[in-house]
Amino acid sequence: MCRVFLLVMLAESDENDYLCKNKIVTNGKACCMEQKVRIRCINNDSTLEVPMGSTLEDVYQLLGLEMENPPVAAWVNNKVQGMHYRLYKPKDLHFLDVTSASGLRTYTRSLFFVLCKAAHDLWPHCRLSIDIPVSNGYFVDLLFGRPVTLDDVGQLRRRMQEIIDADLPIRRYEVLTSDAITMFEEKGSVSKVKLLRSQGSLYTTYYSLDDYQDYYYGAMLTRTSQLYLFGLEKYDDGLLLRLPSREHPKELGEMVTQEKMFSIFKEHHRWQDILGLRTVGDMNEMIDKGYSSQLIQVSEALQEKKISQIADDIARRATRHSHIGGVKPVRMVLIAGPSSSGKTTTCKRLSVQLSVNSIKPVIISLDDYFVDREKTPREASGDYDFEHLHALNLELFNEQLNALFRGEEVELPRYDFPTGRSMMSGKKLHLDENSVLVVEGIHALNPELTAQIPPECIYSVYASALTTLLLDNHNYVPTTDNRLLRRIIRDYKYRGVSAVETIRRWPSVRKGENRWIFPYQEHADQMFNTAMLFELAVIRGQAEPLLEQVPENCVEYAEAYRLLKFLRYFHPIPDDNIPPTSLLREFLGGSSFKY
Repeated sequence: MCRVFLLVMLAESDENDYLCKNKIVTNGKACCMEQKVRIRCINNDSTLEVPMGSTLEDVYQLLGLEMENPPVAAWVNNKVQGMHYRLYKPKDLHFLDVTSASGLRTYTRSLFFVLCKAAHDLWPHCRLSIDIPVSNGYFVDLLFGRPVTLDDVGQLRRRMQEIIDADLPIRRYEVLTSDAITMFEEKGSVSKVKLLRSQGSLYTTYYSLDDYQDYYYGAMLTRTSQLYLFGLEKYDDGLLLRLPSREHPKELGEMVTQEKMFSIFKEHHRWQDILGLRTVGDMNEMIDKGYSSQLIQVSEALQEKKISQIADDIARRATRHSHIGGVKPVRMVLIAGPSSSGKTTTCKRLSVQLSVNSIKPVIISLDDYFVDREKTPREASGDYDFEHLHALNLELFNEQLNALFRGEEVELPRYDFPTGRSMMSGKKLHLDENSVLVVEGIHALNPELTAQIPPECIYSVYASALTTLLLDNHNYVPTTDNRLLRRIIRDYKYRGVSAVETIRRWPSVRKGENRWIFPYQEHADQMFNTAMLFELAVIRGQAEPLLEQVPENCVEYAEAYRLLKFLRYFHPIPDDNIPPTSLLREFLGGSSFKY
């Protein structure tokens, strides 16, 4: 008689029953009936009964489902699970490949794991940090007491490929957190120990590859051979790990030059090193020790200093005489950036600093130049494409721009988001001799927007929330998550839009950014990072209740659940100590600026 007891089954069968090789055993007597569960596959709208305890991999094979790219994970009742996941109750399944955001994250984490194991195999005492998302890949710091060489990169690339070719299983374990902490202490993984200690969880999941163990946030692949494509290049003083393109998964993402963005990341890392704050574990320690106020003050001061430096640079170029070298002075400042990057507050704070430099800022928001909603371009799906350049009334914008530069007065439009209507605001503007026009909006760096203006008259700033904090040395914090959380709060507070709708629209927003914003970011005169080191710890308080309202029976629940899980890594900070001029107030409320 089989004596294997599966405790997970107790909630689903009589207390005297247990599962033995897919047969029910009642009071010690085996029944002939095989126990099964019914699943519904969303991919092909089919239902199937499968043996209880089947993995997602088993179910995929039983379904005979044909996907252009193999599945790497699945939504199980709208929660992302790895293909290890076993089924003991009826579930809805939606298999995901690398063309989905969740699928690509699963692939990426698993590639990180192989990279870390390969580095450990070659240089057991090296310290590796997976860091900055840049050039359609991830910058990797490899520290082992000397500069990284091309030969090092070649060795590491070959070792990674050997691990992939070996088709090693990626095993998942759930253990007492105290045991996981002990294991990572023995391995010298300080950042993981800090993170796990700060969570207060009873149990923790970790993964193993052969004799190497690591902790990763989120679903993983089941075998190394599923990593069919990667690249590894020498990049600056470290490495660039390259991934398949989400749009063209059989190709690596195109390497793009992002020197200015990379320098901003590095600058913020230097600040973090001064503060001793590189990971979430570090920040949670500071919060627990009562240093939240100091962290906020230093972060706000660093950001204000950067804005002041940009304003000084603009003032130098705005006040120079046109006869010097035949160069015209700056008459217009363009502030661009992706959704929820804090462009509006950046514009207002920069305007204050320009005033200190005896420059009179005249602010215009491109958001006020949206066309009436029914005139907005549509996507192939039929949804409005609000990120499209021609969602703006370019004719009116250029007409008013030229009028202002001729010294004329114009009445600015105002866009009413709830009704989707453009109307005249009653607000009239003109430019004085010492005035500089300050224009902010997602398309501000698009050359089509200012084609009639001499380039030397324009000073451009690219603003984005570039998260530089890591969960631990092998788990990055996606920069887009920061902006999405900001947008969820802002849309709810000021536009009457639910978290469900914001999450639903987010892929379209991201698509628009890739088309209309990111291609121009390196053209900016200055880049400005609007993310605050403490930000996610503060955002948690307002974002959690909104995310918890997302119902489980909609597909947006998968993203809401992931974000909730992610936010709970951060010890909360109340927003009481955040100054009214803080950029975060644009989203949280309580700003001294008017929007």
